[in-house]
Amino acid sequence: MRPHRLVPESLALLSEGYAWLPDLLRARGETTVGFRLLGHPALVLRGPEAVRFFYDEAHVRRHGALPAPVLSTLFGHGAVHTLDGAAHRARKSLFLPLLETDAVAGSAEHIATAWDEAVPRWRERPDVVLFDAVGRVITRGVRRWAGVPLAEHEEGALARDLPAMVSGFATAGPRHWRARRARSRQEQRFADLVTEVRSGRAETPAGSVLDRVCRHRDADGAELTPRVAAVELLNVIRPTVALSRFVAFAAHALHRWPGNTDRLASGDPEFATAFAHEVRRFYPFAPFLGGRAVTDLTWQGRQVPAGGLVLLDVYGQNHDERLWKDPYAFRPERFLGHPPCRDELIPQGGGDPRTGHRCPGEAMTVGILEMLSQRLAALPYEVPPQDLTIALHRVPTRPRSGMIIRLTAGRPPWMPRDEETDTDRRAVRS
Repeated sequence: MRPHRLVPESLALLSEGYAWLPDLLRARGETTVGFRLLGHPALVLRGPEAVRFFYDEAHVRRHGALPAPVLSTLFGHGAVHTLDGAAHRARKSLFLPLLETDAVAGSAEHIATAWDEAVPRWRERPDVVLFDAVGRVITRGVRRWAGVPLAEHEEGALARDLPAMVSGFATAGPRHWRARRARSRQEQRFADLVTEVRSGRAETPAGSVLDRVCRHRDADGAELTPRVAAVELLNVIRPTVALSRFVAFAAHALHRWPGNTDRLASGDPEFATAFAHEVRRFYPFAPFLGGRAVTDLTWQGRQVPAGGLVLLDVYGQNHDERLWKDPYAFRPERFLGHPPCRDELIPQGGGDPRTGHRCPGEAMTVGILEMLSQRLAALPYEVPPQDLTIALHRVPTRPRSGMIIRLTAGRPPWMPRDEETDTDRRAVRS
């Protein structure tokens, strides 16, 4: 039997963060546990079969499952994440172009350009906090790709507000209220922009994300209100900027396991993909996903009544030794020649992204992380002394220092080479 807790599970969640559900399951020696959370009966699941059970709309619904604090910070009220059935599928069609190869390549190209523009400025500083700097790079690249016209000061405000929304969704206190204010500011700014585009006072390229959002119609044939359109526009841009965490984690991995650097910098595309998958598997991102039982459910002998909470243990599954050999070892090689199965690796959810709630931008996340990880590996820098611990009780987490780097001599191979010397090339490879 699991030892009795001195605190209720809701408090354990706040104090343990990513370790909460894995510890709960480990103590029972099972892959499913029933308990009470915030006064509601709850069932926690893990494993590929559990993923398929969780994403079956006959079993679990999202409507009414996301707490208001999460909607007010991370997703926004009225977002696609809150819908089910035909309403969800109609709204999801707005995001499906993000799955296409051209969208992945286009977003990566804009972000690569923004990175190349930023690196010379980084060289003028003694140190660069990679988490913050990459957030600004991705904001600039993705808003250009999305067709969002912003003045420089507006882009700077957006680059500050987007990480704030992510940092404060799962906590109480000042971080949470900063996240609420950040979302409110940007929803109003984007709602005004949608109104301006629809009235012809502002322009955006045909077929851009902004253009599609402005023209989209839901299942009832009605166009999105300016506020909901702003919510969904942010739900394209915000998750991309959240990549700054993965890039900081990639730098952390290259520092701890430097043997991966040369192969990643060489431009080997297969290894870059494997490295990106391992970063997403190994490092903490989403702790779990939740929904509500559509009807009385039974899973592996455990029951939860209709309306009860159903939680999918994302972090625990990505570190489950039954799925991953040596799960707490960082080994990109595990994905070489073995692409991850859809319902095994679930850092951004499971199921079919075209019809279910799995993030439709996952392919874009992987593509951009591949590109930025290769650029990072080829960038000549050193890691000065700093606090590189990653606190699992904080959700979402990152290296405490933000991953500070100090650029050194040499010119990366992806930058223009018309002035490059042999010394530059040697410095890059050293």
